[in-house]
Amino acid sequence: MICIREVIAILDANVVKNATPPFLNACHQKKKIEHLSPDEIKSYVITTHHIYASPISSTTLKKRADLTQKI
Repeated sequence: MICIREVIAILDANVVKNATPPFLNACHQKKKIEHLSPDEIKSYVITTHHIYASPISSTTLKKRADLTQKI
């Protein structure tokens, strides 16, 4: 589980692939991206220490983050 205080950004995978391929390539080469599942990547969660490739959409992750802040 990722602590919400560590999250810098939640990005849609399609946007990231089209907008920042050099960034992704550099992160892959430096082994900075941790894949959370073998399923299709739908979003990237950027934290203070890691980048996580997630099979959960950025919209769903945002809703979940908002939900935990209300509790």
